Amino acid sequence: MLSLSLTGVRSLVAVGAHPDDIEIAAGGFLLSLAAQTPGVRVHYVLCSGSPDRQAEARAAAAAFLPGAELSFALHTLPDGRLPAHWNAVKEILHEAAGVLQPDLVICPAPNDAHQDHRLLAEQTPTVFRDQLVLHYEIPKWDGDLARRNLYVPLADDVARRKVELLHESFPSQKARDWWDDEVFLGLARLRGMECRSRYAEAFDCSKASLKIGS
Repeated sequence: MLSLSLTGVRSLVAVGAHPDDIEIAAGGFLLSLAAQTPGVRVHYVLCSGSPDRQAEARAAAAAFLPGAELSFALHTLPDGRLPAHWNAVKEILHEAAGVLQPDLVICPAPNDAHQDHRLLAEQTPTVFRDQLVLHYEIPKWDGDLARRNLYVPLADDVARRKVELLHESFPSQKARDWWDDEVFLGLARLRGMECRSRYAEAFDCSKASLKIGS
């Protein structure tokens, strides 16, 4: 398996439809990035969320990205109705691109069963055309997990810290029947097996270029 390094990532735009999307999908990556790159600049973009849920998102970002330079664009479009607000979502993404032209963008995957996620997966690469875009996955009852083509191995302590922070950061979600350690660590263990690591997070990359030389 070919391994590439993200040591050059000094800035990131993280795009989510709802509070907790980003951390469920890529919390281990965020923890690893913050540890590797002190002062990394991260712009958080969320399309929906009540004030209480947005407060959770702010606290989560600070917890998952200690030492990072954080900025936020938190919006209140209706949950589950983003396709009906196509133009507004597109404008949100263009505004984000005006705030930060990042080294890397993360967003949902095109084959996600949730309509809000799919819209972001469709629109994000059309706005961030000159950046590497990685599409993350979110486990859910729809059963939409698929083959992925890019993995971020996670150290054991990072995977477990991710789960701890999910519980601490999003108390509003604890009553959900799927919100537990076994779901989060189970998926991470399966993705780790696929890349010969104990734990991992998985992404899709539909288009990238490999730089040769300095």
